Amino acid sequence: MTSDPNRTDQLADQFTYHLRVERGLAANTIESYSRDLTRFFEFLENRHVYPPSASQVDLMDYVSSLAGQLSMRSIARNLSAVKMFYRFLVSDGKIEGNPARLLSSPKLPRRLPDVLSAEEVERLLSQPDSDTIRGRRDRAMVELLYATGLRVSELVNLKMANVNLEAGYLRTVGKGSKERMVPVGAKAIEALKQYLIQGRASFLKQRNSSYLFLNPRGKPLTRQGFWKTIKRYGLLAGIRKKITPHSLRHSFASHLLERGADLRSVQIMLGHSDISTTQIYTHVTRERLKQIHEKHHPRP
Repeated sequence: MTSDPNRTDQLADQFTYHLRVERGLAANTIESYSRDLTRFFEFLENRHVYPPSASQVDLMDYVSSLAGQLSMRSIARNLSAVKMFYRFLVSDGKIEGNPARLLSSPKLPRRLPDVLSAEEVERLLSQPDSDTIRGRRDRAMVELLYATGLRVSELVNLKMANVNLEAGYLRTVGKGSKERMVPVGAKAIEALKQYLIQGRASFLKQRNSSYLFLNPRGKPLTRQGFWKTIKRYGLLAGIRKKITPHSLRHSFASHLLERGADLRSVQIMLGHSDISTTQIYTHVTRERLKQIHEKHHPRP
């Protein structure tokens, strides 16, 4: 069957609905899959092939076409999107056999995340100027990020009702729309109280918002806005490592494990559905212990 752009668009819409409603995937994940599938559909369209009619050879040729264009990690994500799409077609009764069933993703090297030392974290946390409104907000955000290991999307989407300062907990919704409770440390609570008492109302200017962290227009702070903020504080702190909001999430997990926290507890706090995702931090911890041993042992 030849390619039909209108029917292909309908399939894409149905698949997106499946991911959002039935699978409950996060908006960012759905956006990535949709972008990858657009690339795949364009490849098939050039061959005049309608996606449900694609053969295993078509899919293998597509994978081959990605080599040299994309990184191994991007190729793996493209393959994941294609395989999930064909599983959807089978489950929805649109095709019988799954041409993607034998496709195997490339093995990716385990990428160790950049982790800040405890001293670097202290320098970073000391950068926001607590004498200014914006500085109080930024300090509260950075302290909270390190205290809880939240993803930046979870941080900027926090609402007032999500945080219980008296109990020392916050409630967040992570990937896959999964809700979890995360404890908040005393220093982060102190920074949050200072921001709420002497900061947030100035951003609101008598307007209403349910969001915890706001920009000067009284709107929720964006992920991009906070990324720029933390990058600037990293430069001010003289930290040469690449600083992103995820750096504090990685540091949160690594520092807990270094100090004896069990892997299962860290998994729950990070919101990982699979403990193998959390295990990467044990590699970070072992590597750091090795460096300490080599540096300080009299016979390394």
